[in-house]
Amino acid sequence: MTSMQRSKSRSAAGVCRSLFLVPALLAASLVAAVFTVPGPAQAQLQVDITRGFVEPLPIAITDLFGEVADEQKLGGDIARVVAANLERSGLFRPVDKRAFIQDASSLRNGPRYGDWRLINAQALVAGNVQMQADGRMRVQFRLWDVFSEAQMTGLQYTTTVTNWRNIAHRISDQIYQRLTGESGYFTTQIVYIAEQGPQNRRIKRLAIMDQDGENHRFLTAGNEIVLTPRFSPSTREITYLAFQRTGGREVPRVYLFNLDTGQQEVLGEFPGMTFAPRFSTDGNTVTLSMAKDGNSEVYAIDLRTRRQQRLTNHPGIDTSPSFSPDSSQIVFNSDRGGRPQLYVMNRDGSNVRRISRGKGNYFTPVWSPRGDLIAFTRQHAGEFYIGIMRADGSGERMLVRDYNVEAPTWAPNGRVLSYFRTTRADSQGRITSKIFTIDLTGFNERELVTPLDGSDPAWSPLIP
Repeated sequence: MTSMQRSKSRSAAGVCRSLFLVPALLAASLVAAVFTVPGPAQAQLQVDITRGFVEPLPIAITDLFGEVADEQKLGGDIARVVAANLERSGLFRPVDKRAFIQDASSLRNGPRYGDWRLINAQALVAGNVQMQADGRMRVQFRLWDVFSEAQMTGLQYTTTVTNWRNIAHRISDQIYQRLTGESGYFTTQIVYIAEQGPQNRRIKRLAIMDQDGENHRFLTAGNEIVLTPRFSPSTREITYLAFQRTGGREVPRVYLFNLDTGQQEVLGEFPGMTFAPRFSTDGNTVTLSMAKDGNSEVYAIDLRTRRQQRLTNHPGIDTSPSFSPDSSQIVFNSDRGGRPQLYVMNRDGSNVRRISRGKGNYFTPVWSPRGDLIAFTRQHAGEFYIGIMRADGSGERMLVRDYNVEAPTWAPNGRVLSYFRTTRADSQGRITSKIFTIDLTGFNERELVTPLDGSDPAWSPLIP
């Protein structure tokens, strides 16, 4: 799914200074600093992520050096998470550490490039960890192009020890961005519905985890049925749909949940809802569908004033709306043409046009954060698909096909999708539901392991 392109050209000056990237500050007292190391010609190692599968880039990731045992453990743990992140992307192949010739200690004086070329490493990651007098740790890392013998980037963090995993994800993002030219997606979380129990008494809880499945925790107790969580693009909030039993009937109620404080508030009770709302880019508006007047229509709600604006007015069922990244357009699902298809309209509901033209039924559209593609679920001839198309409906392509796959959600860089797959019932009537990821080429499908069955994933923006 990848191809590696190495430019043999050198900069005109022949000498350049290293590139350093400084991330945003973390709430948990993270301080990022630049350190400068001169290097030879500008490195040109690059990973092309737009083509089909070729061969992952061999990259050597050493344990970050530490003087004492605690530092050595942290250095090994950080390197392990970085290697796992990059390997899971499908674009990189971490070189087996048993092949390393140069050790972490001597790397402090710079790489012996010949040693790394001998084991066919094209890129090299190394650094160190040092505990500070105030109990915090200082983490440095460098990325080198082995064949050009040039440092590509360098970074230093000072933060609390408990923040080590977050640092590993941030280092992974920097490596991914430097080698692919695209933003990383490792400093993110996925919220989803955790399911357990028999089908007729299924317990569904809201749960959240890092994009690699770590730091898992439940957000609701399972006393109510929860569905379709959605992340705000601008704040640490999610919306989700819960069915509340009131007066002998179940009423759909939408909640806003603040992930930093754990507080939640009721956005409202909306009859006929089956999906939670989706946010606009600024986080101030949500769009949703509800059968307010007996027919499902698309509405927009201003979260500051709670004012509702009806956007569609058609006898057909209009549902599952999703904003474009600039919030100027909305894609939605409607059966106004006889069967469920995808339509796009302006934010105010004007200029409605159909964009899907394939056979079968189309559901759950969601706009890419890049704005170039729309992902969707398609059902045809007894099977389900996860597919993508351009915003005008052209370039339709299926990435996944199975008995039941649903609910795509985008990583914030718009290059990877997550979704869930449900199996057929076994001889005891048991059904399992698992979460997966896949890249836009349709290769590198990976299961995201969860403690319980999982459905309805939603990918967060990058965590600042």
